[in-house]
Amino acid sequence: MLVDSNILIYATKPEHAKLRRWLVDVLPKVSVISKVEILGYHKLQSAEKAALTELLNSLELIYLSPASYEIAIQLRQQRKLTLGDALIASSCLERGYALATCNTGDFAWIDELKVFNPLETG
Repeated sequence: MLVDSNILIYATKPEHAKLRRWLVDVLPKVSVISKVEILGYHKLQSAEKAALTELLNSLELIYLSPASYEIAIQLRQQRKLTLGDALIASSCLERGYALATCNTGDFAWIDELKVFNPLETG
């Protein structure tokens, strides 16, 4: 399973203790794209950066392969999709991973991709 950037950002918020427990229990993988999106945010405060860096360091980082690029190109040719979302989705498709995200609607059209929102689970 791969976790989207938004899940990690929410997990650092005080009100999302249940999400933090889920991350510890499941230990999903994270794309290098999410690391760039999260730590590259220009308004990131130092306390947020420290919490996010600690969280990112606790998860296995997945790098892109040439096949990921090709799948991302195919996805973007089908529909408007951000580059980051296309690369994250392509990594999941290539490896057979489900994607945990709060933005399930952004990926719902990709039939082969299993997507779910851990904030909506029991």
